[in-house]
Amino acid sequence: MLTEDSPAAFKQAIVIFGVCGCGKSTVGKILATRLESPFLEGDAFHPETNIQKMTANIPLSDEDRIPWLQNLGQALGKSTRANGITIAACSALKRYYRDQLIEAAQMPILFFYLEGSKELIAKRMAERTDHFMPVGLLESQFATLEAPDLDERVITCSINQTPEQIAEDALAALKKPHSS
Repeated sequence: MLTEDSPAAFKQAIVIFGVCGCGKSTVGKILATRLESPFLEGDAFHPETNIQKMTANIPLSDEDRIPWLQNLGQALGKSTRANGITIAACSALKRYYRDQLIEAAQMPILFFYLEGSKELIAKRMAERTDHFMPVGLLESQFATLEAPDLDERVITCSINQTPEQIAEDALAALKKPHSS
């Protein structure tokens, strides 16, 4: 059980975001384990039609993403209200998508942006065998990506370190106050 001094003593929805292959799920699972909190895999909230498109190397449109973002945002809000803290992994490439998640969750979200070079991420994607997202869609992910604005509740983390180090940085950042 977490203590009153732990970051989970307050209600906090957290989304780990970035392009495909940056380590969202890996970092999110580590962080959720350390915080003893639920972890939501954003990909699990995609309708089957979205997964079929991505598997076929077809980028998703904004229209494709709306039901996915609404489903994930609602689940994130519900879980956070019930558990105090919940971690989710979601590409959330555009500010509009991040805003959609906040609206669906009906609460502020703290975002951790996993930032890295296209070359490093392509290398990591080529090495993984357990994911439907092909390396061929990486270019479209970077084309869609909107770096966070200064007025967003976002902490940027470089992926030029291990997932464990990124999770440690995220834990340290959670101890600092963040405006809603």
